[in-house]
Amino acid sequence: MKEKIKQSLSQLKTTLPALFLAFKDRETPILAKILAFLTIAYALSPIDLIPDFIPVLGYLDDAVILPLLAALSIKLIPQPVWKRCLEKSRGMWEQGKPKKWYYALPIIIFWLLIIWLIAKAVISTNNSKINS
Repeated sequence: MKEKIKQSLSQLKTTLPALFLAFKDRETPILAKILAFLTIAYALSPIDLIPDFIPVLGYLDDAVILPLLAALSIKLIPQPVWKRCLEKSRGMWEQGKPKKWYYALPIIIFWLLIIWLIAKAVISTNNSKINS
């Protein structure tokens, strides 16, 4: 079981970039794009459903939830598109990390939006308490 989990996690090194490429592909259906985006965002997110500092359970979400999201995304992507994206992703990391840092912008924008919504809710709660 431990080996299977290690193998699954090591496959994510090619699966996640392939999901990103499939997300950008015009032939990928919209539902698959949405799920691929959520999978990539969850993988890159600093916030986990179960914090990593909790023994055993902290890494369980990365070992279970992420591969399940990836598998579901892959099922929704047409086979020819997936094979093409998987092939492209295999050579992506050979010369170091990709230089296109702006690929992280959607994730950064997503988390800035979340922070803004939380700040807005806190400020409006404080204003209503002050006015009462």
